[in-house]
Amino acid sequence: MSRGRARPAPDSRRAAALLLLLLLLAVPVCGRGSGAAEIEEEEEEEAVDYGAALSKSLLYFEAQRSGRLPHNQRVPWRGHSGLTDGLQQGVDLVGGYYDAGDHVKFGLPMAFTVTMLSWGAIEFGDDVAAAGELGHALEAIKWGTDYFVKAHTEPFVYWAEVGDGDTDHYCWQRPEDMTTSRQAYRIDRDNPGSDLAGETAAALAAASIVFRRSNPHYSHLLLHHAQQLFEFGDRYRGTYDSSIAEVRSYYASVSGYRDELLWAALWLHRATGRAEYLRYAADRADDFGGVGWAMTEFSWDVKYAGVQVLAAKLLLEGDPQGAPHWAVLEQYKAKAEHYLCACLGLNGGGNGSDNVERSPGGMLYVRQWNNLQYVSSAAFLLTAYSGYLSAAGPASPGLLRCPRGAAAPDELLALARSQADYILGRNPLRLSYMVGYGRRYPVRVHHRGASIVAHKANSRFIGCMQGFDDWFGRGRANPNVLAGAIVGGPNCRDEFRDDRGNYMQTEACTYNTAPMVGVFARLHRLATAEEGCRRGAADEAECR
Repeated sequence: MSRGRARPAPDSRRAAALLLLLLLLAVPVCGRGSGAAEIEEEEEEEAVDYGAALSKSLLYFEAQRSGRLPHNQRVPWRGHSGLTDGLQQGVDLVGGYYDAGDHVKFGLPMAFTVTMLSWGAIEFGDDVAAAGELGHALEAIKWGTDYFVKAHTEPFVYWAEVGDGDTDHYCWQRPEDMTTSRQAYRIDRDNPGSDLAGETAAALAAASIVFRRSNPHYSHLLLHHAQQLFEFGDRYRGTYDSSIAEVRSYYASVSGYRDELLWAALWLHRATGRAEYLRYAADRADDFGGVGWAMTEFSWDVKYAGVQVLAAKLLLEGDPQGAPHWAVLEQYKAKAEHYLCACLGLNGGGNGSDNVERSPGGMLYVRQWNNLQYVSSAAFLLTAYSGYLSAAGPASPGLLRCPRGAAAPDELLALARSQADYILGRNPLRLSYMVGYGRRYPVRVHHRGASIVAHKANSRFIGCMQGFDDWFGRGRANPNVLAGAIVGGPNCRDEFRDDRGNYMQTEACTYNTAPMVGVFARLHRLATAEEGCRRGAADEAECR
């Protein structure tokens, strides 16, 4: 299934205009609410437990594992799967993650998932550790990076996908019973994929920072592969969906590859401290759209807002390597602030198109298909930038300046918190969109493994169509709880239908949950400190 459309990059403005028109025709327009609608007070509001949300978020990634599961696997209803991946091609492609409720291993969203997990560990690692979850976070990252290293079999060869979406979606089976094609697809010199190579380079570079102290040898290995993949993507340019037709209906690279190359360059600069990577992002800022696109979304496809926030961080910190590029970094910062102001609803524009829509219940709304992916990524950038502003030196007054007024760091964090709370059940339906969290959550998640009796409980083989006949169409709750999964979520009117066939709303994806790991960790740390202040147990300076 397609995972929703992303905004186009400036490769072809005519194509971009056509795509935008098609999107406007395809997606029902919702009113731009203020988000001030009251949640009905029919029952006592359930307290939000960010620590529990963090723990469940990391548990979810264990449910999405492909390959031979370790002895410390905590999701008991999952078993080994995909143990012959790559065998046809003579390479070892066992491992990695299934992206959602099916069993294809798609390289681009998997890499973005790991980039966001790593970014969360970098920015909020102390918060994750304080919650006792750092070990699980590192395991989640390493499960992905181990696979990326395997898939990078030669300097200019990377295995982009295992499985075929068409045949996979024809069947409804547990991963342990898979009978669908495990054909593997690769990018190389003759079949380039700069977007995939760039995103994977970003993931590996970010992860190398995460493991720098705890496992320096592994960190060096990841950085080596990251540098090679960046060179591959930059030297042999092209989109991976032009080389691999099988991915176009599922994870088409609508934004092109330029945003991923800028993204990778900035992550490599952060990982290595080498000025050449920053110079790359500065010199190509205009041609690659880094300072041209004013974004209102950040996703597995469209990285520009993330690029702009990373560049703005350098300026806010007064990084000395940024001195030759101050003017360009200011342009990046302006675009980063446009995105953040859009989330806050503080951009100008008479028709409101410069701002992100809100549902009546206050949810940021970008697109009807899997909208919570945009909510979680926005919550992450808001949380991260709030911290950057708070820590900024003389280069910044510590405020986000928007056309319709300035916002303090606490206001960015408050919006991020409101989106986290919405996901966790503080919404008009009183429904948690994180599976397994709270009193009420979706129980008919569009997920093959969760919807069929566990292989360990009943090892009887379930065939391709048998799963549809016996399990998919059942109106009952899934027999296995996909704890920590964040589903696609409600529409622009806060409406949600808990139906296994309603995949636009009930399918969960790894890149929905990944950004929230850091957000939940930060909010848990702050909530714990606030509680300590109320009880008089915290240091007075921390409570000011």
